[in-house]
Amino acid sequence: MAGIPTAGVAATGLLGGYATARWTKKRPLGGVVLAVAGVVAAKGWREKAGGVTAGALGGAYVAAFAGSHPLARKIGAWPSVCAVAGGMALASWVAVDRRK
Repeated sequence: MAGIPTAGVAATGLLGGYATARWTKKRPLGGVVLAVAGVVAAKGWREKAGGVTAGALGGAYVAAFAGSHPLARKIGAWPSVCAVAGGMALASWVAVDRRK
């Protein structure tokens, strides 16, 4: 895990989860992608920055997912997912990845 940038994992989970749900028309499958990436990212956050940071970023990951829904009503689905994925990637990079 040490070499994998958590910012990329977190952003990929949000983007990939949405893309999977949309293109397969199976929302639970998108949820699996979202969850697996979240677990991988959380493991990296914990290993690299500790439990408190991992907990905070895990909460941000869930909030980004939840927040993308009302935001999508204002700016559209893909722009919303891209915005929250970018925000999550930035938060992860600032809190964890830039240290290494």
